[in-house]
Amino acid sequence: MTEPRSAQVIRTSCRGCHGVCQVLVHMEGDRVVKVTGDPDSPTSKGYLCPKGRAAPELLYHPDRLLYPLRRAGKRGENSWQRISWDEALDEMTERLSQIREELGPEFFAMAQGTGRPYTEFTLRFANAFGTPNFVGPGHLCYLPRVIASEITLGQLPISDIYGFGGEMPRCIMIWGCNITYSGAADGMCGGMLERALKKAEKVIVIDPRRIGPAERADQWLQIRPGTDAALALAMIQTIISEELFDREFVNAYTSGFDRLRDHVKHFSPEWAASITGLDAEGIRKAARTYALTRPSCIQWGNGLDMNASSFQCARAVLILMAITGNIDKPGGQALWVYPDGVKVKSVLVSHEQAGVQFLSAQQKERGIGAGVFPFAPATHPPTFWQSVITGDPYRVKAIWLVGTNPLMTGTQQLKIQRALADHLEYTVVSDLFMTPTAQYADLVLPAATWLEQEDVVSMHKIWCILARKQVARVGETRDDRDVMFDLAHRLGLHDAFPWKDRRAFNEWVLEDAGLDFDTLCDRGILLGKMRYRKYEADGFRTPSGKFEIFSSIAEHAGVEPLPVFRGAKRNAGPGENQVADFPLILLGGNKNRYFFH
Repeated sequence: MTEPRSAQVIRTSCRGCHGVCQVLVHMEGDRVVKVTGDPDSPTSKGYLCPKGRAAPELLYHPDRLLYPLRRAGKRGENSWQRISWDEALDEMTERLSQIREELGPEFFAMAQGTGRPYTEFTLRFANAFGTPNFVGPGHLCYLPRVIASEITLGQLPISDIYGFGGEMPRCIMIWGCNITYSGAADGMCGGMLERALKKAEKVIVIDPRRIGPAERADQWLQIRPGTDAALALAMIQTIISEELFDREFVNAYTSGFDRLRDHVKHFSPEWAASITGLDAEGIRKAARTYALTRPSCIQWGNGLDMNASSFQCARAVLILMAITGNIDKPGGQALWVYPDGVKVKSVLVSHEQAGVQFLSAQQKERGIGAGVFPFAPATHPPTFWQSVITGDPYRVKAIWLVGTNPLMTGTQQLKIQRALADHLEYTVVSDLFMTPTAQYADLVLPAATWLEQEDVVSMHKIWCILARKQVARVGETRDDRDVMFDLAHRLGLHDAFPWKDRRAFNEWVLEDAGLDFDTLCDRGILLGKMRYRKYEADGFRTPSGKFEIFSSIAEHAGVEPLPVFRGAKRNAGPGENQVADFPLILLGGNKNRYFFH
């Protein structure tokens, strides 16, 4: 008789999306058979969305890429030759070295998809190689809120729905966020938000669609897409004109309030109603409810990033949080405390260091990379692909696309197809499957799923770190970060990658916390020591040390220091000729709970 395979349960953390829920992986021998939520997890309390439960199906999917592949026919023919990892890395080293030496590092581009574990190394690799051409989706996903938060108060505020301070939000405003359906985002678990909604006295939903929480909300504001900044400005105007703001916090811990008062005088609810498609009294009611039902929190999401006024909209929503006194208060907007001693994986550096530190002499002479996008670490994707076709200002020769499928997900796909098929000389794609983009590559590398990775998980969570164990491996798949390590060492990028391998990197991250990686895996989680109202003793991480309603950094950069509204003309409301010509608005970016994107 065949002996039954041994069964075991391994505690680790999911990465099916941005939520990072802790999970239990059920094994039979060396095979993953099931993934369930971890009921003892403080981050998710047993919650798990369909993406996490389907991880074994993804892991063993018959269409997964399992080996490095070299193109054997014309681009797009989907004809391939299996090669070894050494052959693949030798080829990349030779081609990238040739480009760097003969033309300059800027003729190579690095591209990535949404935030995944590889994010901590893709930009590091691009900077170390010396290219300013880093292509990512951050301009319309998460980054506008992050950058606005950094320059306004020094840190992204998060809805305090965990109750660490002994108080839960009395009012929850869900704005452009649907994680109770999609599962999670930005490190926030949809199941935890559901728990908080049941305890809240007031719920306000701002969304063009009647999402789940809108069914039982006290107010659902069905806003015209892309007009969120106008709504935020009108709510600010209402709160100030009706003297509903937190005088103590505003007077002691903010700068620029008087300028704001003058700035928003004309942004009345009636003004916003004509733009947003909402009722003026409904806007006033939402502003009053949010301001008076404290503590209040705003659970914001990707919907605020995907409009023409995303940065300014984020600034306006941050100001709403501040003038109502909800910043860093229990049940309000938490400023999480990172666990003591744990190193940040990719240290934030100055814009000068980030943009110019690794530039070649040729680049410096030509002024490439110096201060073009002072608030953003990425090249604008449509502009990048256009430059590959036109050669203006120069034509990138090679690109490495990690976890991204722009031929299906990018804008202006026909231009992307032309660039991939006719203009790029060398293309490498790292992915789980043979995507349409990968079919145009010269080299395709098989990426690992989260079940095949080990990691010190800190991205998005901030208030804790989690352990991720490698529990399986299919074929010759490899973690994208391991590939970057190997290639960086072959290219001599030792200053940026001084560690022997990624395990050594993980140990370095933990060493000052008195932990090693195996110990973290045994514990599963390390929490930060949360405390609130840190601004009373420490101020905010801004030039003035205060919450900057009037942003000195934005003013210095030539950006409006107080939030403004810029709507796409087709969305701007009645009175614009184009509205009559285009009466329907296409709403993109909607998530399906069974897929990350």
